[in-house]
Amino acid sequence: MQVKVQWIAILLILYAAVSLAQTTKIIVRAKAKDAKFLPASLGVHVTIRNNMTGEVMAKGMATGGSGNTDVIMAEAIKRNQQLADAGTSKFEASLELTDPTFVDIEVIASVNRRNGTKKITTQTWLIPGKDILGDGIVVEIPGFIVDILAPTTQQYTRLESIKEGKMPLKASITMACGCVISKGGTWDSEAFTTKAIIKHNGQKIGEIPLKITDVWNNFEAAIPITAKGDYEVHVYAYDPKTGNIGVDKINFTVI
Repeated sequence: MQVKVQWIAILLILYAAVSLAQTTKIIVRAKAKDAKFLPASLGVHVTIRNNMTGEVMAKGMATGGSGNTDVIMAEAIKRNQQLADAGTSKFEASLELTDPTFVDIEVIASVNRRNGTKKITTQTWLIPGKDILGDGIVVEIPGFIVDILAPTTQQYTRLESIKEGKMPLKASITMACGCVISKGGTWDSEAFTTKAIIKHNGQKIGEIPLKITDVWNNFEAAIPITAKGDYEVHVYAYDPKTGNIGVDKINFTVI
């Protein structure tokens, strides 16, 4: 009988705790520096943890698109103006809280484009029943996504096959949100420095500019090749106005 009473008391305590909990909604978004929100296609993973206990309270992938270009990039932004619309990428969680809780919010993006992946963390208090909606918690993802398309990893090329001592270098460069870079566009290629640092057998032999082609996001140059050996190429994009930087690296061998 005594054991039964104890169990009833425990159940009443648990019921009271649950009944006191209030549903609290929170939205988390990732936004590229000087650009739009990161869409689901790039992959945005969010984890919300209790700062004191380390308990994972919610985790998952954001869903939605990159948002309205005109609202985010072209119009003057007023205080308290919401940038996201109903279709803009977000991670939304519903938490049951009984007390004010200090949380760590970790955002990894873009998961699907490893050359542009960043892990950004921030912290905030959550109050039972007080939702954080609208734009929600917005974390900024800096940089560019840079992908060297040619040469390929560990490519072996015969010296005599390289025409006029120049090997084609091709790279795809986008904003962190995957937004289009083009000549004269919203994200103007002419405003960025895009170059390749070339090393031969570990020694730097030069730095060459990449120029955008007629295809959006696609940049080209020619690597000077005069000798056999191991080559290393870093392609980078740099915006002197915002400090945005993106880098990719490739190694190949001339035999």
